[in-house]
Amino acid sequence: MVEESVLNIGFDDTDSPTGMCTTFLAYKIVDLLQKQKTEFLDFPKLIRFNPNIPWKTRGNGAVSLKIKTRNPSKIKNQIKNLVSKYSDIKNGANPGLVFFESDSIPSEFTKFSNLALWQLINRNDAKKLAKKFNLDYFYEGNGQGLVGAISAIGYDFHDHTLELLSYRKKIKFGTERKISVKSVKEMQEKTFPYTFNSFDVKKDRVLITPRGPDPVFYGIRGENVGSLVDATKILKSNEKLDGYMIFKSNQGTGDHLKNELNFETMKPYASGTLSGIVSSAPKVVKGGHVFFTIVSKNHEFWCAVYKETGISTIASNLIIGDEISIG
Repeated sequence: MVEESVLNIGFDDTDSPTGMCTTFLAYKIVDLLQKQKTEFLDFPKLIRFNPNIPWKTRGNGAVSLKIKTRNPSKIKNQIKNLVSKYSDIKNGANPGLVFFESDSIPSEFTKFSNLALWQLINRNDAKKLAKKFNLDYFYEGNGQGLVGAISAIGYDFHDHTLELLSYRKKIKFGTERKISVKSVKEMQEKTFPYTFNSFDVKKDRVLITPRGPDPVFYGIRGENVGSLVDATKILKSNEKLDGYMIFKSNQGTGDHLKNELNFETMKPYASGTLSGIVSSAPKVVKGGHVFFTIVSKNHEFWCAVYKETGISTIASNLIIGDEISIG
């Protein structure tokens, strides 16, 4: 009898600003594997990496799966075909797909993943790592998706949340999402704090529905499976959905802010936190944005707090000598 092997699957950059979604590809892959009675060893993982990457489509999320299989070659070919089929390559997607057969993840993968949380990583570094470990990998376009694919496999959870993503039927892609605002309010009231970021009470605005042409109808973030499933039963919409899937995620954990920036690591597109002492009085400019400087480890840095953050008023009230952390 053929022994089962553990197969890690990572993929990223299958979408573009005009459509598709990497999580939707994950939904399709899981659907295929379930029909073959594949054993899943964990939730699908949705990892949000450095939010400052300039070419990200939306949340800079990559996905990984961990399964047991007696026929890894067959599954690899099936998934490669799905990545090619569903990636929005004609509109700029650069998908990367990586397979790693082992129950234990090399520390180099985890280090690579940790860097991807806050740095800009060259895709050639991902290709070098893939070759070093003799990984079975596949990419189209420039291969930028390999960075997220390897990082998603290597990511090590210290804290996590869950996200339930529901998907539309293909005929509805690109059309307006219609959902009862009242039901979203009710859902938040009944399930908070076990779900979060669903409705902005101050702005009377629904937060669970994206506004782009991607396949997602809504996404609910929360702390446990039961609360997420209960939340779906409260929501009301006339649109018949294709289905939903729950991801294990680092969203809401402040992962990318755990990195402490300094003069040496403060590079373009880096993310993290900078601690220091306010060294100039805040200036409020047109649009309500606030600018000031802080001194950190004998270096002075300009800081900007934009009105859209919702904390510009707090920033404008800072005084010279205040000790702050900003990120």
